Amino acid sequence: MSRIRKTATALVAAGALTAGALGMLSAPAHADGPEKERNFRVASADVDFSVDLDDGRYDIDVDVDDAKPGTRWKVVLKHNGKKIAKGTWRADRDDDGDVVDIDRTRPNTAGKDKFKLTVKQVGKKAKKSRTITMR
Repeated sequence: MSRIRKTATALVAAGALTAGALGMLSAPAHADGPEKERNFRVASADVDFSVDLDDGRYDIDVDVDDAKPGTRWKVVLKHNGKKIAKGTWRADRDDDGDVVDIDRTRPNTAGKDKFKLTVKQVGKKAKKSRTITMR
């Protein structure tokens, strides 16, 4: 092989390696979607509600914190209208008043996925719902 041909081959190979490396740096490791969050207060509690697409499945996280110790809370979580978590929890008797920590994984269905969270303090009128729609 001639010196010119060797040099041209080396330049093409180097360019291909550089382009491939740059492509890997700019492309995501996997096709995950953004995380969406809804943070709100209901009665005396702080609610953190988030949905994240990870490896083709949704990770749903619900935290109800800082409630008055001893209070009771009803929580309902739905995915596309189907209940995936429901229960009544009591806030810790210690100072931080942690109530609920729900972690669920759901499949990514065709079209939009709608997650609805409803939180209510038992014995009070205060009740709030939030919805997260993932596309």
